[in-house]
Amino acid sequence: MERGDREPLVRKTSSSYRTFPESTARRLDKEYLRSLHNKRLYLAVFAAVLGNFSFGFALVYPSPVIPALEAHPSPALRLDQHTAPWFGSVFTLGAAAGGLSTMLLNDCLGRKLSIMFSALPSALGYALLAGAQGLWMLLLGRVLTGYAGGVTSASIPVYISEISHPGVRGMLGACPQIMAVLGSLLLYALGKYLWLVLDWRWLAMAGEVPVLAMILLLCFMPNSPRFLVSQGKEEEALGSLCWLRGEDTDYAREYEQIKDSVRKQSRRVSCAELKDPFLYKPILIAGGMRFLQQLSGVTCILVYLQPIFKKTSVILKPEYDAALVGLVRLSAVAIAAVSMDKAGRKILLFVSAGVMFASNLTMGLYTHFVPASHNGTVANTTLGSSANLPAGPTNYITLIPLLATMFFIMG
Repeated sequence: MERGDREPLVRKTSSSYRTFPESTARRLDKEYLRSLHNKRLYLAVFAAVLGNFSFGFALVYPSPVIPALEAHPSPALRLDQHTAPWFGSVFTLGAAAGGLSTMLLNDCLGRKLSIMFSALPSALGYALLAGAQGLWMLLLGRVLTGYAGGVTSASIPVYISEISHPGVRGMLGACPQIMAVLGSLLLYALGKYLWLVLDWRWLAMAGEVPVLAMILLLCFMPNSPRFLVSQGKEEEALGSLCWLRGEDTDYAREYEQIKDSVRKQSRRVSCAELKDPFLYKPILIAGGMRFLQQLSGVTCILVYLQPIFKKTSVILKPEYDAALVGLVRLSAVAIAAVSMDKAGRKILLFVSAGVMFASNLTMGLYTHFVPASHNGTVANTTLGSSANLPAGPTNYITLIPLLATMFFIMG
């Protein structure tokens, strides 16, 4: 038999080989995306990212509270140079435990129930902070809110990606970070204005509000269709997708795509396959980038913003400085969300790394050569060029740490 007789009449590369030609499939996808109703999807995403809002609120809670507790009249609650760092840092221990446990919770409870589960340690942690009578209650409250933050940080992005369609998935994927920044910004604002009338305990009570709102709204939201398909609950998955997309849309086509995707990814990856560069390189790159980001100290700066500005004697009050940094952080996240698809991830990462390096170097040089004096102003005995500068609060050299921190957080 000749070679030409053995070749298939229709090749895989031919458009006739496909049930739907590529151009037709693309056209159907575009028509489907235009027909979707996103209101319910946006509501479900908003309900979920309230957990990120609470995480951002809890993360920077020590920033305005540490100065108040350092001057607290009760010895049982007063923080000193040894206990204040623990009050800020134990949050990350809880967050690490929460993130690790979510790997199990996401598969056992599902994405939505994992998010709702986080409300329990979060509410209990805020209650301990609000009613604290000793240091152990403060630390335990921080650990519990940290655990809840770790759960939400690991489960909410998965939930959003699985309920979103490709037309808005990129935009909605930025919502967790934006809401976390908004939560931090609200904490900075309340730390400035609320405690003037009330005290630091009411900041913890304010943290209960988004937690309760989240669990209330999520009671009426559907679970992830992808998770339901993976659990064999196909009827429930179809109903969930119908609720999210609208009854008058061709959601059944997307449902079949989800089923096909789950079927392809249901096979477990063996240890031998992990040696494939196609698998381990993206994991190493993503994990390394996250590790280096945390190693830069960004979380420490966010947690101790007001004490840092107090030590560096910035010209503005520490409360105002912290709020300004929060606004800059929010603006940077919004800019990144808009420009990510246009400029590219790699270019933005290079720009981010350069800005963070320059600003961190500036901050380090400032704190080394321009120590703050005991009266809260910059000492005029350092840096020969600063000898002629006024030692009063109008010394504009104190703007350097503020600007350096703003650019660092922007990066």
